[in-house]
Amino acid sequence: MSETPESVLADLPQWANATFSPLNGGLTNHTWLVDTGERQAVLKIDEAPRSEPFNARRAEAQIQTRAAEQGLANRVLLATDTVYMTEYVEGVVWSLDCLEVDANIEQLAGALRRLHALPLTGRTFDAIGAARDYARRIKGGDEAKVRECLRKIENGPRPPNLCCCHNDLVVGNILNTPETRFLDWEYACDNDPFFDLATIAAHHDMNEHQIETLLHAYFDGNGDQWHEQLARQSEVYESLLYLWEQARSS
Repeated sequence: MSETPESVLADLPQWANATFSPLNGGLTNHTWLVDTGERQAVLKIDEAPRSEPFNARRAEAQIQTRAAEQGLANRVLLATDTVYMTEYVEGVVWSLDCLEVDANIEQLAGALRRLHALPLTGRTFDAIGAARDYARRIKGGDEAKVRECLRKIENGPRPPNLCCCHNDLVVGNILNTPETRFLDWEYACDNDPFFDLATIAAHHDMNEHQIETLLHAYFDGNGDQWHEQLARQSEVYESLLYLWEQARSS
C-alpha cells in the first residue's frame, strides 16, 4: 500500500489537523474514520487499483455522486486510483430487525425506485464472469455444488431492461439519516433491477409477508405478478453468494 492516511491528509489542507482511527469491514481495502472535531469522513485506501467485478474508484465516485445529488448516498470528497474518501453522516445503519417493520421496507422500496431511475453507468454487471472468477479461486470446495451454482448463473434470466443498480444491498449498506441512503457503491453498475430486490429478499431470508411488502411498495401495489422474476434472480444471487463466500474462505 503506497498511500497512508498521513500522506493523503497532508495534501488536503482542510483536513490537515484531523485525527484518524481504523474502521472494521474493509475486505479489500484499509478503512479509517477521519475527524477534525467539526466534521468527519470515511477514508479507504486500496492495495492496488481496482478491477472487475469492482468499479474503478473514479467510476465509483461518478455513480455515488449522482446518487448523492438525489439524497441516496453520502458525498464523495476525494477519489484517485487507490484512495476513496466520503463524508461521514450520522444515522442508523440497518440490521436484520429493521426488516421486521413494514414502514422501513416501504421506505427502502421507495429509495430503491429512485436509485433505479439514475442514469445508466455504462458498465453492465457480469454475473457469469464474476461467478467463473470466484470458482477459479476456490480450493478444495464442493465441486458438484460449485458446478451447480455456475449452471444456475449461466442459465439465469437475462435482464430485459437495464438500470443503475447498487448490487450489494445487504443491511449493513443501508443507512437511515432519517431518509434512506446506501453505502459502499463499489459494485454499482447497470443490471436487472430484480437483482437488487433479490439481494434484499434472499440475503436476509425474508418471509412471505416481507417479500409481499417489498414488491407491493416497489410496484405501487401491483407486486403479485413479479414473484417468479424475483425468485429467479434470488437463485442467481444465492449461487453467486455461495461462490463468493467459498472463494473468500480459500
